[in-house]
Amino acid sequence: MGRKGKMIDKQIESSYLNEIITVKWYLPEAFTPLNNYYICIMQDGDDYFQLGRIATLSDQLHEDGDIDNTVFVGIHYQDRYDRQAKYHPNGDKNQAYINFLIHEVVPMLDEEIPGVCVGSSRALMGDSLAGTLALMVASKYPNTFGKVIMQSPFVNDAVLNSINEASDLDKIDIYHTIGKDETEVKTTDGKTSDFLTPNRELNELLSNQKINYSYHELDGNHTWKSWQPDLPHALCTMFGWE
Repeated sequence: MGRKGKMIDKQIESSYLNEIITVKWYLPEAFTPLNNYYICIMQDGDDYFQLGRIATLSDQLHEDGDIDNTVFVGIHYQDRYDRQAKYHPNGDKNQAYINFLIHEVVPMLDEEIPGVCVGSSRALMGDSLAGTLALMVASKYPNTFGKVIMQSPFVNDAVLNSINEASDLDKIDIYHTIGKDETEVKTTDGKTSDFLTPNRELNELLSNQKINYSYHELDGNHTWKSWQPDLPHALCTMFGWE
């Protein structure tokens, strides 16, 4: 069955990253410039479109009236090392990538997609390190990104300390999942890490904040077999009709 909406792509020649990056977005079937739309920016964008089947979910959830008008935007990486450099809090391209998102991607999308152009209308979504990036960026720039969907984010002391020191978390809606079997996750550097325990620490930290926060522990591990089935719930939680 073919898609009902329309996929658009545009290249940005980033002055921050010194590379040309393709940004893709999926317009719902009933898209019209007369309406306002949520914008959900997904790191690991190709994975969300292919493995997460976001376009199909967008078709289904819009048709069933389960979510408000939403455009899903995907940005991908060159390879796993480029991903590490851009998404990891200590990555050597991390700040440049954040500048790219805020100063190049957001203005372009605001021109292309009708919306109210405030933080509450924009979400960042990601799995693993991409989820970490979503949380870290939104916590620092809540007036630009007011919603976070993070699936099995990488969490270390630096992440916990940053969130503990954040002053405007009450401006952010957060959806957070972790798999119960994520106790031995193989990371880009070849090491094995326990993701479950630090995610539970992050949950405890966020649960004590006065924010709109949803946390779920899934039956599964650090793969799309766990993340994809949870996406309908995540999207309805974040973009459902209020």
